[in-house]
Amino acid sequence: MQQYLGGANPNVNPAQAENDFDSVAQNVPRATVAQGVTQALRSDQTPPFGQMVSQLFSHSNPDQRAGMLNHLLASVGPSVLSSVAGGALGNLLGGGQARVSPEQANQVSPDQVQELASKAEQQNPGIVDRMGDFYAEHPTLLKAIGGAALAIALGHMAQGMQQRH
Repeated sequence: MQQYLGGANPNVNPAQAENDFDSVAQNVPRATVAQGVTQALRSDQTPPFGQMVSQLFSHSNPDQRAGMLNHLLASVGPSVLSSVAGGALGNLLGGGQARVSPEQANQVSPDQVQELASKAEQQNPGIVDRMGDFYAEHPTLLKAIGGAALAIALGHMAQGMQQRH
């Protein structure tokens, strides 16, 4: 974990970061994983939040996709929903519907998710924390964000572990 302290390390091998993330994520509290993932989602050294969420969405199973969409939708108002993808999401989800089903989630494109996530972050920056917490429940999915982002997450996880000792 030492190599991840202090931020982005250009010498970290992305494949090594994936392996290290796997083993660390299984052995630390979920809150520590969530904190690291949230910081990677916020980092200026990683792609924008919407792009990363879209990438994760495209690698998710239908249940994970539904969970992601439900988190995003809970953070935005109806006006955002009607403005995303020309109102296609609002139409798909039937207006006042409370939850997105896995079947409905499969009809949403990664581009629509990127647009929704970007608008959700603008309207409610706290969504980044909630998505970090959601992804902490699905650590194997996080490989989709790439080794550089995982290295940033590991760095924040290492800092969090150091502060507790």
